[in-house]
Amino acid sequence: MTEPPEASAAAAQPAPGDPTGSAGAAVAPPSPGGSARSGAAVPRSVTARATAAGVIVSLLLIVAIVLGSRFLENFDSALLPYAVATVFLAFGVAYRYTVWVSAPGARRLFKKGWGSLFSVENFRKAPTALPKMIATYLGFQKFLGARSHARWAAHQLIFWGCILASLITFPLTWGWFTFTSGTGSGPGYEMRIWGFKIIGFDSLDILGWLMFHGLDIAAVLVIPGASYFLWRRMKDRGAITGQRFGYDLVPLIALIVISVTGLLLTFSSIFLHGGGYEFLAILHMVSVVFTLIYIPFGKFFHIVQRPAAVGMQLFKYTGRQDQEVFNCRRCEEPIDTAPYVENLRGTMRDLSLDFDEWAEYCPRCKRVLRGSAYLSQVKKGFK
Repeated sequence: MTEPPEASAAAAQPAPGDPTGSAGAAVAPPSPGGSARSGAAVPRSVTARATAAGVIVSLLLIVAIVLGSRFLENFDSALLPYAVATVFLAFGVAYRYTVWVSAPGARRLFKKGWGSLFSVENFRKAPTALPKMIATYLGFQKFLGARSHARWAAHQLIFWGCILASLITFPLTWGWFTFTSGTGSGPGYEMRIWGFKIIGFDSLDILGWLMFHGLDIAAVLVIPGASYFLWRRMKDRGAITGQRFGYDLVPLIALIVISVTGLLLTFSSIFLHGGGYEFLAILHMVSVVFTLIYIPFGKFFHIVQRPAAVGMQLFKYTGRQDQEVFNCRRCEEPIDTAPYVENLRGTMRDLSLDFDEWAEYCPRCKRVLRGSAYLSQVKKGFK
């Protein structure tokens, strides 16, 4: 095989990030024991800071529950396990988030993302960009449609089902809003938030039915979405290859169990006159509590991370608006916005990856330069 002209020209130049001018050294990965892997274990200072953040957020939630329920006057003791699980959830989310943003790459994502979200200058340049990205990237996740329309639809079912369930379950669990009847048996009810009347409705009309069956609607949305992803992970070779039971399958199984047991509770109360209700209630409670505690330490944690990613998209969008596009140093094709490329280089320097200049090349040119290094430094040693 002969060496292409562009590869030989590239081999004659020092590879980016190589102080010695050796192309082979530039593409060599960092040693396993090097500083690039020194952050694998969480430092004690980070653990202490994350624990403190978790404790503070948990205490704030407890105070909010006490005050929002009017000093537990509106708190339903039957929902105590759910409330305790949400306190553990708050601790876990704060702990994991603090550990996450302590890593160099995530810290830059956090600063740039949230900085872009709350930037007055960005709002002045593109006032409609933020609401549009929240709707398309965070709400409707249009980026998933490019991969598969079926995956997008299933993800939307899970997303909106979980949003609806959370908006109902958390305030009810905390005693923040209640449904009360003036007669004690209906059909007229009042929905109160923090003890203040918001709306009155008849339990026998369509609004009343929606009020009392909101969780059933959420379950109907979640079951087909979660079932699709579970089926895909059983059939798709690409998904099977990299999946892990605890990380990829348990969340889907938990969502299905929660939804099915919730629907069975309604079925039992309407058609079975409460038969088996106690067992189903315990099973439903166990599955919900387990899932809430699992969220910060499993795949569901990406829900908490996603808003920072929206900020990063806004960061890239405003760079394009300012025509700050960075072109490949070799072929002059546009790579990304200049601030984004510089942010990537900064992250690589923070991680002690001494080849950050490779970020200034497009993927094709990286492959060409690596191939040139192989031809000039490795293959020539073979007879």
